[in-house]
Amino acid sequence: MTEGFRDKLGEGGYGSVYKGKLRSGTLVAVKMLSKPKADGQEFINEVATIGRIHHVNVVQLIGFCAERSKRALVYDFMPNGSLEKYIFYGKEKSSLSCKQMYEISLGVARGIDYLHRGCDMQILHFDIKPHNILLDENFTPKVSDFGLAKLYPTDDSIVPLTTARGTMGYMAPELFYKNIGGVSYKADIYSFGMLLMEIAGKRRNWNASANSSQIFFPSWVYDQLSDGKHIEMEETTEEERGMVKKMMVVALWCIQMKPSNRPAMNKVVEILQGSIEFLQMPPKPFIYSQAMPTENHGNDIDPAQLPILSGACMDSLTIDSQMDCKAWSDYVHLLPTFAPQLSSMVGLQDTNVHTTV
Repeated sequence: MTEGFRDKLGEGGYGSVYKGKLRSGTLVAVKMLSKPKADGQEFINEVATIGRIHHVNVVQLIGFCAERSKRALVYDFMPNGSLEKYIFYGKEKSSLSCKQMYEISLGVARGIDYLHRGCDMQILHFDIKPHNILLDENFTPKVSDFGLAKLYPTDDSIVPLTTARGTMGYMAPELFYKNIGGVSYKADIYSFGMLLMEIAGKRRNWNASANSSQIFFPSWVYDQLSDGKHIEMEETTEEERGMVKKMMVVALWCIQMKPSNRPAMNKVVEILQGSIEFLQMPPKPFIYSQAMPTENHGNDIDPAQLPILSGACMDSLTIDSQMDCKAWSDYVHLLPTFAPQLSSMVGLQDTNVHTTV
């Protein structure tokens, strides 16, 4: 099927993906899981979750294979790859119009809304990020990679979760701080908000080499919009400026500190489709530190300065909500600098998290 795994499409936290072809001639993507964990729990998660999903904005599972320790998942082939390269990298970064980016955002929101409300079980993804949004030949977005997903009854507003899961920079604060609010589908809303801000800005939310006021992009965007200033991007028409502003304001609603202040995904879809005239600015979604790092100091800063150091530290947090906000804001601003140290301290691989708290 893969002709000896010759055509490698990419690599993620759970293995490599190769281009293949079925006997019928249909092109597919074959995801080979490496080093199965928890007796293949991530494989079971993905098959059990995505096997029940049928939606235009969610990747389609064609089949799977399990033989001894080898496990593979077979998906529809997405010729335009992941959204990541169209936001951050090279010539692809400027190849999609503002209108296309807006339609991609709307499609992703519809896909997540389906996961939350469209099945007989509530499916929480827990790893929404640009790398996990794939684009077909028509640039229709598909939510992919369900290795960290969890299924819950649809009437569960707060879900039991004993592990923090996701990717640093997209993880909701309640996954670390229990007294902010319980874990629910609102964790995916937060991740989508961070993704949406990156789509609108065509840059990463964290950039230690940027102007000091723009190290944490959402903070800068909020200040600009609150002051009535126009955010200069690549858009050229009034319609495009309106689309970018709408995406940014919706993103700011989605990354509110408290889960209860974030809109549900069906509301997000409604707002994205609505008029910018009726869209109000949200409260400031975070209290950010006045002492932000202006460059990446790597190993020069003691990682003990991190407000989040270990599962034990996170679990013992019982401070008041004002202190929670301060600690979380310090965390989000220091994250680009400390990600390598944090990962090594809590035994993570790169910035993908799946650790007990």
